[in-house]
Amino acid sequence: MHEQLTAGLPDDAFESDGLLTKRVLRAAALAALAPRGDELLWDLGAGTGAIGIEWCRLSSTNRAVAVERKSERLERIARNARRHGVHDRLTIVDADSGGALTTLPAPDAVFVGGGVTEQVLQGAWNALRPGGRIVVHSVTADSDALLLEAYRSHGGELSRVAVETAEPIGRFVGFKPARTVTAWAAIR
Repeated sequence: MHEQLTAGLPDDAFESDGLLTKRVLRAAALAALAPRGDELLWDLGAGTGAIGIEWCRLSSTNRAVAVERKSERLERIARNARRHGVHDRLTIVDADSGGALTTLPAPDAVFVGGGVTEQVLQGAWNALRPGGRIVVHSVTADSDALLLEAYRSHGGELSRVAVETAEPIGRFVGFKPARTVTAWAAIR
């Protein structure tokens, strides 16, 4: 378990199959989600559960629901939550994000990290309490189009984030780009 009290734990703090919201993007997403304490987050398309886990770590009264449809990832989320001591405040739901929205308690914040569709985006927005925050990440042109429309309809911030990480190239060091992420953040 890491003692760090801010968002953006190192990527290796989470067991992952590679589909993980990376540290820089996770820290930015959590900053936009602005956890205040005693709030509920939906982490839709949770993957490793990193966003929900960090949300819970930032306040001992925060709770999160991690929705994921792949069984091996569900087990991984549970292990990660135990590893970081938030398993009692992170509810794991085995479902497709679109199908789960109507069964979950109303959220104060929503993060969509994987597989955003119009149904998920609209359902998450509609479920948010007044003043609730939403952050959605996209890596495909199809999802980018949905985020552009959401930005036009609801405002907020729409940005593209490109991160490059240093790595050896022979005896030199160069930068390797990660996939660029489009991020939409808004307050209802």
